[in-house]
Amino acid sequence: MHITITGNLGSGKSTIARIISEKYNFEIYSTGKVQRELAKQMNLSTLELNQLMMSDRKYDKMIDDATARISRENKDKNIIFDSRLAWHFVEYSFKVFVSVSLDVAAERIMKDQRGTVEKYSSVEEAKALLAERAKTEMIRYKDIYNLNYMDFSNYNLVIDSTFCDPYKIADIIMEEAKDFYANPDKTFIRLVSPKRFELEGLSGEDKSRLDDMIKDLKNTTYVKDRIIKVRQQDGKYIAAEDIDFVKAALFAEVCFLQIEVLD
Repeated sequence: MHITITGNLGSGKSTIARIISEKYNFEIYSTGKVQRELAKQMNLSTLELNQLMMSDRKYDKMIDDATARISRENKDKNIIFDSRLAWHFVEYSFKVFVSVSLDVAAERIMKDQRGTVEKYSSVEEAKALLAERAKTEMIRYKDIYNLNYMDFSNYNLVIDSTFCDPYKIADIIMEEAKDFYANPDKTFIRLVSPKRFELEGLSGEDKSRLDDMIKDLKNTTYVKDRIIKVRQQDGKYIAAEDIDFVKAALFAEVCFLQIEVLD
């Protein structure tokens, strides 16, 4: 299997890719690893190649071509590509996007303390700079490749990491990837935590009224046989239907519900 994984800044995609690599015996290729392989072929240091990339965009294309070549020449290997655009350049893969709320992404970046390369004085500053960096990347990829990596229709699975640990997410990605390779015509799946929903007035009475539904959902990691239609508002999801089911999933501590975002 080939899996390509990208996501929002601070979503934890690289951590998830590493877990899949270690737990499921996947070779991992990040953009950096592809760059190092290309630099070796060109008899350059990675620093020399980075300097060339800053002045000439043809080297971006060389890295993209190298990504495609690696996937083409290693069809018999299990590989996960941790790269912003590998979903486009790898010839055949299970395409994953890991999303996250901006608030949580900023908090993670602050805690990571990524040296002098990424240093922020506050969560609010981190949020502003993450949003600006994401905007800059979108413009750059649109300019160079005419691609929008934030268009979720490009992916087979969009999974939100805001409230779920990376080990569970890695397991879900593997389960869905296996299903995809067994059923290539499988449709798009988008998973979010019930905690991302705007649910007003939760109370003990709610829990008592929904008790049977909660019992049925206990020990469920994610619900695949029901799609909740939602609208988005200020980073939250508002259920257009099945509100009691969402509440029950929240009380039952279900990690993910499958959603469809309405226009």
